[in-house]
Amino acid sequence: MKEIKIAVIGLGYVGLPLARLFSTKYTTIGYDMNKARVDDLMKGHDATLEVSDELLQDAIKNHGFKCTANLDDIRQCNFYVVAVPTPVDRNNNPDLTPLYGASEAVGKVISKGDIVVYESTVYPGVTEDECLPVVEKFSGLKFNTDFYAGYSPERINPGDKVHTVEKIKKITSGSTPEIAEIIDNVYSSVLQNGTHRAPSIKVAEAAKVIENSQRDINIAFVNELSKIFTLMGIDTNDVLEAAGTKWNFIKMNPGLVGGHCISVDPYYLAQCAQRLGYNPEIILAGRRMNDGMGAYVADQTIKLMLKKGIQVLGSKIIIMGFTFKENCPDVRNTRVIDIYHALQEYNANITVYDPWASPEKVKQEYDIDIVNELPKTKFNTAIVAVAHRQFREMEINFDELLEKEHVLFDVKAILPRELVDGRL
Repeated sequence: MKEIKIAVIGLGYVGLPLARLFSTKYTTIGYDMNKARVDDLMKGHDATLEVSDELLQDAIKNHGFKCTANLDDIRQCNFYVVAVPTPVDRNNNPDLTPLYGASEAVGKVISKGDIVVYESTVYPGVTEDECLPVVEKFSGLKFNTDFYAGYSPERINPGDKVHTVEKIKKITSGSTPEIAEIIDNVYSSVLQNGTHRAPSIKVAEAAKVIENSQRDINIAFVNELSKIFTLMGIDTNDVLEAAGTKWNFIKMNPGLVGGHCISVDPYYLAQCAQRLGYNPEIILAGRRMNDGMGAYVADQTIKLMLKKGIQVLGSKIIIMGFTFKENCPDVRNTRVIDIYHALQEYNANITVYDPWASPEKVKQEYDIDIVNELPKTKFNTAIVAVAHRQFREMEINFDELLEKEHVLFDVKAILPRELVDGRL
């Protein structure tokens, strides 16, 4: 193949770090429809905080990395990587709209002999059965004759500064053995831990979708254990610590399961199975368990308040943390919103505090107000919902934050045990 020129379509949590990494070795252009996002990136700042200003500015200045919202700017590329979101709709059905849009964009610029690689999480068959026909339609080219394809599932963990993209071992695959080798070589050339070449695109798709489904089921199991042990008066974390001394025990912690991967991917696998006439029981049972944990946290908190004689109606409750996970600003599909909505039913005065989340984005997506600064008032109850560094390192004086008679519920079990009234 001629000199590789890469275009990464979609500059979010997955696409931007990958594009920045590719730019260290190849001519790379990042494409995103959001012009405001592109403008910010070209100024050297990533609002998602996945790529540091230093790395981004180095890529732009020293490696010629460019971001654009103009589709024509990527027309001269020959290796297209699609990294757009794959969400579910309000009925938890897979929403492939972003993938269709990205495939249309690729179809408008792809040329004979080019390669398109999908990174977005999908169920087996989506790349070849759903996406590539769109590329064919808009390009006028024939798949595996005029252009080729592959699948290399993303493994980005937002906010994780240890398992960064260059350190992740990537799965690769291609539509022919020769293309699979080219794709594998491109990825392995920038990865410290190399690649695993899957025998087919469908195998690579399946591997990705079960990674997060497995984690979702394991968390659902410990969430159910937490409910059982709470009824028994046993601390779940003590049980997990003890069981974790066995060499083959898989240690998971109870908690809220949100975000755009673990809480979404199982629905992709489930729908695929249902289309084939199989009703997945364990996968969907795990989803039901995890989706109910926000309401459970609210219920446990209210019970603790009532036991202490704290009036719930009109009480002042602060929820600490709103992002779907710690130390990142991402609020997509956060399950903290479930705690908020459950508490609203009790007519409590609820304040949501998160030093990482954007109040504007939260207002736009969830229509609630949050604050980035801790209010100078006292609360009857605090729920630490997210394990942000600021909370874990005890930068907050709970004596000043809470009334003398109060409830402190620690969802993530990050605070000293003597401080809290309840935790999962």
